[in-house]
Amino acid sequence: MKQQAEAILPTKWGIFKMLAYANQSDEQMPHLALIHEKFDPGSEVLVRVHSECMTGDTFGSVRCDCGEQLDKAMELAAQAGGVIIYLRQEGRGIGLINKLKAYQLQDKGLNTIDANTHLGFEADARQYDIALEILTDLGIRKIHLLTNNPLKIKAFKKSNIEVLSRIPLVMEPHTENQNYLDTKKTLMGHFLK
Repeated sequence: MKQQAEAILPTKWGIFKMLAYANQSDEQMPHLALIHEKFDPGSEVLVRVHSECMTGDTFGSVRCDCGEQLDKAMELAAQAGGVIIYLRQEGRGIGLINKLKAYQLQDKGLNTIDANTHLGFEADARQYDIALEILTDLGIRKIHLLTNNPLKIKAFKKSNIEVLSRIPLVMEPHTENQNYLDTKKTLMGHFLK
């Protein structure tokens, strides 16, 4: 996997450079790195590894906290000269169609984990090795990791990138996502209040 394209991306949080990473130059859904203009790879870099969530990130769904986490991460990255790694692994790695099927099962009473496993998938099928590869390509060696997910921390322990601290990214719950957040905390071990 390598950088295939880049462009300047002015955002409401500031100026970022967006890099597209893929194996082929014609990849339709590349992984992305959003790098704030104040980024210094030799410093301690604020990093958010964010998995795609079209429903939350794009359409503002409050079934989850993903869109709000991405907004806050962009704001914090702009303040700190940080980096957002945007991984194309929708629905914890099951894809958008299966995610919508999982939503239907959740509407019938299953939690997010049981819905995924009912459909024949792992509770969380995401992989973070691509994020590590991208960060290495960017020359990043020391980070402050913006996450609540213990699996992300575990992924970094197997890498040459040193996690100096974990910075929580806890959003205020909504009525619509309280059960989802409770499941993430109690069954997935996420660091939530």
